[in-house]
Amino acid sequence: MKLSQLLGLRFKDTPAECSIASHALTVRGGYIKPVASGIFSLFLPMRRITHKIEAIIRREMDAIDGQEVLFPVVMPASLWDESGRYTAVGRELMRITDRNDNPMVLGMTHEEAAVHLARDTAQSYAQYPFMIYQLQTKFRDEPRARGGLIRVREFTMKDAYSFHTTWEDLSAYYKEAHRAYERVFARAGLDRVVSVESDNGMMGGKLSHEFMLLCDIGEDSIVLCQACGYRANLEVAACSYPAQPQPDCLPLEKVATPGQETIEDIANFFKIPATQTAKAVVYQRNDNDALVVCFLRGDLEVNETKLRNAVGCELHPAEREGELAYGSIGPIGITDKAQVFVDESLRGLNNIVCGANEEGFHYTGVCMERDLAAAKFGDYAKLTTGAPCPHCGVPGVEVSRGVEVGNIFQLGTKYTETMGMRYQDENGQLQTPIMGCYGIGVGRLAASVCEVCRDDYGPIWPMSIAPWQVHICALRAQEPAVQQAAAELYNQLTDMGVEVILDDRAVSAGYMFSDADLLGVPLRLVVSPKTLERGCVEMVARDKSFKADLPLAEAAGLAKGKVGEMLAAIDGVADQL
Repeated sequence: MKLSQLLGLRFKDTPAECSIASHALTVRGGYIKPVASGIFSLFLPMRRITHKIEAIIRREMDAIDGQEVLFPVVMPASLWDESGRYTAVGRELMRITDRNDNPMVLGMTHEEAAVHLARDTAQSYAQYPFMIYQLQTKFRDEPRARGGLIRVREFTMKDAYSFHTTWEDLSAYYKEAHRAYERVFARAGLDRVVSVESDNGMMGGKLSHEFMLLCDIGEDSIVLCQACGYRANLEVAACSYPAQPQPDCLPLEKVATPGQETIEDIANFFKIPATQTAKAVVYQRNDNDALVVCFLRGDLEVNETKLRNAVGCELHPAEREGELAYGSIGPIGITDKAQVFVDESLRGLNNIVCGANEEGFHYTGVCMERDLAAAKFGDYAKLTTGAPCPHCGVPGVEVSRGVEVGNIFQLGTKYTETMGMRYQDENGQLQTPIMGCYGIGVGRLAASVCEVCRDDYGPIWPMSIAPWQVHICALRAQEPAVQQAAAELYNQLTDMGVEVILDDRAVSAGYMFSDADLLGVPLRLVVSPKTLERGCVEMVARDKSFKADLPLAEAAGLAKGKVGEMLAAIDGVADQL
């Protein structure tokens, strides 16, 4: 490819809408162009990157006996009715009507399509297990599209679905898929991806893991324990509170607290730490708007995923209205006004302060075992940095940020049961297959690599997914000697099977190198009047890890060897997983 013919502009200034580095660099570097919120067109450099990511994914899915198929983007709503998700899923699912007034959906995930494809053909136990996968366009009407390709509405995804006759078989295959995912991310050049236990969410199922790229721009919080290696999404990480000696109970007393509504207000008013208060957080159920109140220690925050799972439906923050005395809500005497959940952090505490359910009043001397003996406790709080590990109990867990780059689920029979998929076992009895599913977002993975593999000037693409392997910069390309040498080098490398882009434009060195930085090709060859005087070509790594002069006659072969060395280093890491 010659840069003079490459469609797309590269520019210096960061657009105002770009809030993170990968978004800014992929827009500035001529990789993507926004069409609408969360919808992008891809220029050639990004398309070459995603093609390579797709090839890596196919390699690893085929290695675990995956069969590539293709599901439709548009599906009849009746398929989603069978699973129950047509009404259960919210506005993220794009519902449309065709010209014959048939309700249809745009696929945001394809569990229903996978069951539909397999249920009439996999009718004997002898055909199990099997895995089918696709690389397909999907649409999720994401309300918070942001960060370029990190969070989009239209996207390309690899989704795979395995079918089994026993849970033991699914568990064994799940481990194989887990290792395959580790190899995918290693081959893409990422060394900061960890798998964590996660919430199954709308997917349902028994067990799930997310693969998280640890980086500051991540929207997910990851709990890590250095002592035992425990890793989990904050949404599912359990909280533990070692028993502490408690003072003797004081009498329960109602105290006037005019204008004191927040935990900070109350702690200052009574001159106590927030750990001696009970916080009330109020929600409403999405299905009927009934009030839900969660009580927890004043220094903690509600884990909405845990609470949602306990309630059994989606929740939203409550409005400041109704029967509750906002700012003075407490667990004593509230049970007839709301569905109440009490966090484990309050168990066994004495002499805490909480709302008295009367505006402008709080209780002091609250002893949980005495005053709320009937309370049922559960885990509804967010784990915090420094807390005891849920697995080994050692204090000092870390909470880090992460971007989800893949996920795997043990779905069980959630979809096969509701959609009537059956097979005959060895005894001729009808049984329901057990499913697993496995997803990787291709564009998100590309953007995530850019987020962590970069400097102030542009991306530093790993050799395995770089848009090109070698970038030839022909300085003063209008001079015949430079033009001839660069063209010969380009042709030699191309004949050797090396992917090359040649900057053949008559532009300044600064302009040329700036564009080269934005394209992020890992190996750069500089041809100029000065290098030709020395009879050489200058080879420079994009990450500045090495620089060398190559004899002109040997430059192509030496550059090809370096490309192979860099690819082998990446594959070597993946092959050990």
